[in-house]
Amino acid sequence: MMENRLRVLRAERSWSQQDLAERLEVSRQSVNAIETGKYDPSLPLAFRIAELFDRTIEEIFTSPSRRSSGAI
Repeated sequence: MMENRLRVLRAERSWSQQDLAERLEVSRQSVNAIETGKYDPSLPLAFRIAELFDRTIEEIFTSPSRRSSGAI
């Protein structure tokens, strides 16, 4: 599973999980599962998340292999 900065980015905007879910057109449970690392988003959803936060996918999501090598 990938690590992500979704919770931090959401908190910076004072959005609840429900607020973010509505903006992404997914369930609050999906947002929670992504934030806690229990679910990796599909590529289209990852792009929507990146666009919503005006970031690249790589700025939000980090793969375990990149994390262990010390790369970002």
